[in-house]
Amino acid sequence: MAVIQGGGGQALRASFWPNFLGGAPVWYKQAIIAFLVLNPVLYVYLGGFIAGWILVLEFIFTLAMALRCYPLQPGGLLVIEALLLGMTTPKHVFEEVEDNIKVVLLLVFMVAGIFFMKELLLYTFTKILLNIRNKTLLALLFCFVAAVLSAFLDALTVMAVVISVAVGFYGVYRKFLEDAAMAKLEAVAEREDEPPPELVDHEDLAGFQAFLRGLVMHAAVGTALGGVTTIVGEPQNVVIADKLEWEFAEFFFAMMPVTLPVFGVGLVTCVVLERLRVLGYGGTLPESVRAVLTDYDAKETANRTNRETARLVVQAVAALLLVFALGFHVAEIGLIGLALIIVQTAFNGIVEEHQLGSAFEEALPFTALLCVFFAVVAVIADHKLFQPVIDYVLALPAAQQPSVFYIANGLLSVVSDNVFVATVYIGQVEDSFNEKVIDRRQFELLAVAINTGTNIPSVATPNGQAAFLFLLTSSLAPMIQLSYGRMVLMALPYTVTMGVTGWLAVVWLLN
Repeated sequence: MAVIQGGGGQALRASFWPNFLGGAPVWYKQAIIAFLVLNPVLYVYLGGFIAGWILVLEFIFTLAMALRCYPLQPGGLLVIEALLLGMTTPKHVFEEVEDNIKVVLLLVFMVAGIFFMKELLLYTFTKILLNIRNKTLLALLFCFVAAVLSAFLDALTVMAVVISVAVGFYGVYRKFLEDAAMAKLEAVAEREDEPPPELVDHEDLAGFQAFLRGLVMHAAVGTALGGVTTIVGEPQNVVIADKLEWEFAEFFFAMMPVTLPVFGVGLVTCVVLERLRVLGYGGTLPESVRAVLTDYDAKETANRTNRETARLVVQAVAALLLVFALGFHVAEIGLIGLALIIVQTAFNGIVEEHQLGSAFEEALPFTALLCVFFAVVAVIADHKLFQPVIDYVLALPAAQQPSVFYIANGLLSVVSDNVFVATVYIGQVEDSFNEKVIDRRQFELLAVAINTGTNIPSVATPNGQAAFLFLLTSSLAPMIQLSYGRMVLMALPYTVTMGVTGWLAVVWLLN
């Protein structure tokens, strides 16, 4: 006790600071502490409306700084403080979570269900990468396949598969280089009079990195192209569909006037970038690397057991059942995901509890963050923070409202998370519909504008799209030298072409 009360106590107190928010920068920690100290003062002296808006901006700041610190912890502290101050109530937060239970179930079960389909997805992407020699066609296929898979599965999971494929191939080639380097060193060790050899072919390695960078960025954009089209593509799509009471097919056809031209323009942009070989695109797979990877895949195929082949068959059947179940809306999406887990694990021999746990690791952190989103949404609703914005937009002529919503949601999604933005705006528009400020047709048009506005322009930065952020924070990014700035630069042409096309479609095709 004396140690703790004396010098040990001072050392213990000093240790709290490095523990607080872990490895986040000191300035970031200081900013969060300043927010927590300032908010009660603002709430008491300036009232809930101003303090609520400042809380929203602080929360958006934590989302924008997601690469420095995952937003769950700092954002969660801000929300807990808001609850303690009475800016909203635990009951209202629970009601928001309850109203969006479909999204929670989607994230918990559907993402985990697709986890058990990874072998099939890895097999598919591997065969595409090695059997298509035309780089433009290969890039187009990666973008297209990622889009189709994201429309029926989940963009985050599809991106995880693409990352796994790229990391696997990069690891195979690195091991080949290491083995070759060791062989050279052993040969030189026997002849001491020779100069040291060049251990790594840096030109081929750099070419391989550029090749993978282009492919994964095309695939990342593909997840956005497909994710905007269906209920399951992005979490906010479920929120929007639930508010409008749209099922899978209804949602798809409602979005089609905007998503179809954007999809076409996205694929054309992919081809043009590869042809022009600009902004880091157009890199080809060095032949020496292709030989190494092809040899490795041939060995893997030859050594594949009947049991492993049977697993691929089960996963393929499960994929077909998934498409059928989603298309005919046989159950809520989260429950379909749960059924997917049960079928695949039962027929593939995954019957121990610890074997199931890893499937839920990818989605649960974001699920927890989503519940924090809903707490901020509760604050917004209690203090009517967005009401002036909504009133301004709804005061415009009806024909202009969708395009303004598209721009507002797009700009905010570039710096914030598109799930948060869409959840806030669709809730406010639903209130306007319930109060008979707008009719059903206008409600539907604004829902399309909100969904496309949050999903399409948000490819501009990793902050807006969960799949992009996942790629940037993955182990693959440093391997292929994919930095934040390079990612923004490579996404720029897609942002311009797809964003402008989406806006024109909202202006012309929705009216």
